[in-house]
Amino acid sequence: MRKQQLIDELLSAWEETYKKGQLTFWVLLSLKESSKCVEEIKDFVEKMSNGSMTCEEQSLYRNLRKFLHLGIVAYDSKRVSKGPDRKYYFLSDLGKDLFQRFVERNILIFTNEAIDNILKK
Repeated sequence: MRKQQLIDELLSAWEETYKKGQLTFWVLLSLKESSKCVEEIKDFVEKMSNGSMTCEEQSLYRNLRKFLHLGIVAYDSKRVSKGPDRKYYFLSDLGKDLFQRFVERNILIFTNEAIDNILKK
């Protein structure tokens, strides 16, 4: 097997595992920006991740139900011109605090100058 082919295969496997763990982050990030319906969350995730993250609406609904049960997300129903009312999800106060703590512990570390220098090598 060529080295490049091996790297591509290993990278694909690593990214697949990485992405499964990142969906929660991307969903909560989208709701930190503003309340959104499922379609808008999906669009946000795909756009803001430059297409590296994609998600099925069913996965989003499943995650949102879990987040509702945990009390980190809530929703308001809004009338739309066609069809039934649409749910617009947003972070609860608990969700905002949880997301902020996660970012401080797991995301902002990458703004550390020493880590940034290593990444740029």
